[in-house]
Amino acid sequence: MRAVAVAKPAGEPQLMRLPVPEPGPGEVLIKVVAAGLNPLDWKLADRARRGETADEAVYPLIYGVDFAGKVAALGPGVTRFAEGDPVFGQPKRVPVGAYGTYAEYVIAAEDGVLAAAPESLPLPLAAALPTAGLTAMSMLDAAGLVAGQTLLLVGAAGGVGSFVTQLAAAHDVRVVAVTRGVGEHEMGELGAADTVDARSGLPVDELREAYPEGVDALIDLASDPERFAAYAELVADGGVAVSTIGAADPDALARRGVEGVNFVVSPSAELLARLAAEVDAGRATVRLGAQVPLADAPDAVARSRAGKARGKTVILV
Repeated sequence: MRAVAVAKPAGEPQLMRLPVPEPGPGEVLIKVVAAGLNPLDWKLADRARRGETADEAVYPLIYGVDFAGKVAALGPGVTRFAEGDPVFGQPKRVPVGAYGTYAEYVIAAEDGVLAAAPESLPLPLAAALPTAGLTAMSMLDAAGLVAGQTLLLVGAAGGVGSFVTQLAAAHDVRVVAVTRGVGEHEMGELGAADTVDARSGLPVDELREAYPEGVDALIDLASDPERFAAYAELVADGGVAVSTIGAADPDALARRGVEGVNFVVSPSAELLARLAAEVDAGRATVRLGAQVPLADAPDAVARSRAGKARGKTVILV
C-alpha cells in the first residue's frame, strides 16, 4: 500500500510502499478514503524522534491519527461492524507509527475510537472531525454549560474552536469568541453571539465592560498562564475555567470560587458516536481549507509545521 511515513527518526515524511496490515482478533481493516491533517501528526513524530513517547515507536513511522473510510476486512471475533461499513475515527495507537492514517489501509480496534460515519457528510469531510470534534465535545462536557449561560472562548477561530462555537451555540449557549483577526461575520455564521479581536492586546477591559456580571465559563485554547489568569478573572463565582495547554492554576482559581481545569481529552467510541449524531442533527459542520492527494501530504505537513496552513486540511487517499 502507499503511505506517507518517515523511514528513520531523523527522516522527513515521504511517500512509501509498505505492506497492507492484517487485522487481528477484535480488529478491523479500514480502506482509508481520507485522513485529517492535525499538528498532532508531526508533533507525535517529533516526540518519537526525541524518545518522549510513553509507548514504543516503530519505523517506518506512518503519519496521521484521524481517518474516514470503509471497513475492508474483519479480524476474528468482530461483531460491531461489517465489510463495507462507512466509519470514521482514530486507529490503534501502539506502537506509535505502526498504524498511521496517511495510508491506503489502517487497523482500528473494534472497541476503540471507531464509529459509524455521519450519514450527512461525505467521507472526506468526516475525516476532519475526530481530533478537533472530540476535543470540542469533551471540553464542553468539562465546562458543564446549559442553555442560557455564557461561554468565553479564546482561540475560537481554529479547528477546535470552530467546533466548540457551533456545538455550544446549537445548545443555546451564548458564545463570546475571542479571535485574532477573524471577524464578527465569520464567527457569527458559526453561531458566536459576540466576537472580540485580540490582535491589539488582551481585551479584558472591553469584555468586563460588556459582561459586568462575568461569564459562566472560559475555554481557552491558546493562552499562556499569565494571559489565562487574566481571562479567568472574568469568570463569575461558581464558574469553570478550562485550559487546553496546562495554563490553569486550580488552587488559585478555587480560592475565588472558580473551578480550574487543565483539560486532557479521552477519546472514545461513545464520544465519537455523539459527535456523529450532532453533525447529522445539523448542529455542527466541517469547513475545509484544503483537500490534497496523498502524494502531496509531505508538503501539507511542512505548511502546517511552518504555521502556513489555513483552515482544515484533509488528505485524499
